[in-house]
Amino acid sequence: MERITISIEPELAAILDQLTEKHGYTSRSEAMRDLIRGWHSQDALRQNESSHCIAHIGYVYNHHDRTMAERMANIQHDHHDLTVSSMHVHLDHDHCLEVAFLKGPTKEVRQFANRLVAQTGVRHGSVNIVPVHLALGGEGHDHGNGAYHVHLQPAS
Repeated sequence: MERITISIEPELAAILDQLTEKHGYTSRSEAMRDLIRGWHSQDALRQNESSHCIAHIGYVYNHHDRTMAERMANIQHDHHDLTVSSMHVHLDHDHCLEVAFLKGPTKEVRQFANRLVAQTGVRHGSVNIVPVHLALGGEGHDHGNGAYHVHLQPAS
């Protein structure tokens, strides 16, 4: 670890301490590392510096809309190469929460996620995209058991 020193106003230090405690960090340093990682990831995504990503998307919808589940399933099947897994949760008699885990080229994942969230009937949709580096130049490897795979390493 490299040690750095920063100077901030007392009001910002108090806010940092409150947020550090509120979010369960064990130290200011850990909170700052997490903030910097998040800032770096979002900056890389904004500048399209990351060609690949992992993501999760969550959305709530009313299951009484009979076409909704079928539309969402069709969109996910159309992008089966980007969808890793999905989970469906019944919230009450009317509403469902779905969470989908995605991976692939950042531009395609973003377009797919935006298409899901933009569907009529989706409420409270949100997407979290994390840029990744493909280990070994994206070529992949196996461990001698024939299970070929590529490692996805978080970009920060």
